[in-house]
Amino acid sequence: MITKFSTFMKRRSYSKYTIKSYTNNIKRFFRWLDFQIDTVTSEDVYEYLGYLHNRRLKAKSINSILNSLRKFYDFLYYEEKIKILNPVKPEYRQREPKPIPRFLKDEEIDMLIASIKSRRDRAMCMLMLRCGLRVGEVAKLTIRNIDFVCRRIFVLNGKGPKDRIVYFSNDTYKAIQDYLKVRPSTRVQRLFLVEKGLYKGQPISLRGIQKRIEYYAKKTGLVVSCHRLRHTMATQLLNADAMLASVQELLGHNNIVSTQRYCKVSNEKVRRDYFKAMALVMKRNADF
Repeated sequence: MITKFSTFMKRRSYSKYTIKSYTNNIKRFFRWLDFQIDTVTSEDVYEYLGYLHNRRLKAKSINSILNSLRKFYDFLYYEEKIKILNPVKPEYRQREPKPIPRFLKDEEIDMLIASIKSRRDRAMCMLMLRCGLRVGEVAKLTIRNIDFVCRRIFVLNGKGPKDRIVYFSNDTYKAIQDYLKVRPSTRVQRLFLVEKGLYKGQPISLRGIQKRIEYYAKKTGLVVSCHRLRHTMATQLLNADAMLASVQELLGHNNIVSTQRYCKVSNEKVRRDYFKAMALVMKRNADF
């Protein structure tokens, strides 16, 4: 039945990473429970919840597991027509902390970029830092999806999945062009390739890109990750007075609430708005 669920997700265009995560979560649950699928009760899930807490899993990880189970039982009920109530109750969802997104300061960006000598790695970094691409989107990017004339990138099957268009800056343009000069001539469509070892010439994986950024983080002593580069791009745009809706579109957020989180760290914009508004307030008071 889990195999059928996996096939169902593939036909619904779920990413391979989501499918792998969901199926692994479900398999671990049934290995722990050792019950038949159609005999699981809400009490069983609640007991499993306690087990996950004892393992000190974070709220986000627990919610991911619960979401996998909930979707699996929805699949059984609506697609397989198995008349069983979904044992995952809405109230089982954990309250997640919502930390303010962290971003790199200008001097930290300069330090990071200066440390990257590899043309490939610099191009990958710039796509996250200047275009706000997710690491998975960088891994899947193909040469044919880059429009150098209009300075835009067609991001196909992004998170969701959905397509969107992003634009790239002059320094990103240069970084990509510099990499293309040394990129091996190959029929592989993916832009970024493995440069050494057994898989040389094959498309670099999502994890491969993460490892490269982790390497530069260690090299520079900076707290940086692929997602923090994306946070930095969003914060810089808001500080430069970009409209929230524009940033939402560029990041590929379905809900503008996700984008609004960056307003909390857009300190320069808040500072400018405050003094501009306060100057008007003081002027009005002086007129009385």
